Amino acid sequence: MAVGRLADPNCTLGTDPRSDPRMVAALAPLGLADVFPDAPLTVDSPMADLLAYAAFAEDAVGGTLEMFAKTVPVPEGVSSTTVTIPGADGNEITLLISRPGHADGPLPAVVHFHGGAMAIASAADTSYQRLRESMAATGLVVVGVEFRNSGGRLGAHPYPAGLNDCAAATRWVYANAVDLGVSHLIVSGESGGGNLTLTVVHKAKREGWLGEIAGAYAQCPYISNRWLDYPDHLPSLRENDGYFISCQQAALLGSIYDPDRKYADDPTCWAGAASDDDLVGLPPHVISVNELDPLRDEGLLYYRRLLSAGVPTIGRVVAGTCHGGDLLFPATMPEVFAASVRDVSGFAWSLAGLPS
Repeated sequence: MAVGRLADPNCTLGTDPRSDPRMVAALAPLGLADVFPDAPLTVDSPMADLLAYAAFAEDAVGGTLEMFAKTVPVPEGVSSTTVTIPGADGNEITLLISRPGHADGPLPAVVHFHGGAMAIASAADTSYQRLRESMAATGLVVVGVEFRNSGGRLGAHPYPAGLNDCAAATRWVYANAVDLGVSHLIVSGESGGGNLTLTVVHKAKREGWLGEIAGAYAQCPYISNRWLDYPDHLPSLRENDGYFISCQQAALLGSIYDPDRKYADDPTCWAGAASDDDLVGLPPHVISVNELDPLRDEGLLYYRRLLSAGVPTIGRVVAGTCHGGDLLFPATMPEVFAASVRDVSGFAWSLAGLPS
């Protein structure tokens, strides 16, 4: 049965009967329960115009997420520190580390890559700080990576800059596990950070250090690089287009990360490009998607392909939520937020003692 904009082209996040009413109540006063408007740009627009669009998107989205996050108190007993490590390209990488106040022994670590299409946002944003603190409160060491974006206020560094930073951070946590009080690590992130989660795993396999990663938890992963093609096997691209995010927005920001689609077939750039052989032998994965997300079906397809390749994999659909909606509203939808935090934590703890 057709649903969403496949059933009614005029349907919006605010009128779709599947939408969680708490989410709609949070977004409607901001005009974000309506269909996301198109920008007067294409993926072939001048790079200066695309970067200006990314900067605008960063300010608009960042302001909204900041507003939602600032209503959430810091979890008790969590401490946060910042360290700087060397990157692979002669750069420096800032890591933001949150941990519980007391531990009886080594803890699992989550190396976290923030969302923003690999183009915008910052690990220092309040929304990501609260997310890391909330995960740390469940008994994890959580390391946020301030990787180089392909656009936005932190500079313009297309692929593979952000990937290299995320890989360097992952390897640093593994190499310093004893000092950090870490037993093992997983990589995790949402949206563009979900793509980085999966592509770091492919990079690790390609370069021979896959054993350093115990597992991968990708949320609403942004991986197909097919957003304006609307392929029939990804119906959610049309069904939910414009629900908080749009396919045009995804494509515009993707064109900044991978100009001229030079790396369109490289699974270390776009995880959706992975071949069946690329997937064989990967560590356990969780792929979590949102029911009302244009990107839902590319995540579910990747989940099914991992299973077919023999990878221990869990698939999860968060009903009633837009792209990243289970993480966006920690005050308005605390039960949903907490469930997703617990699931990441439970996955990380489930891998304790497993051979790498």
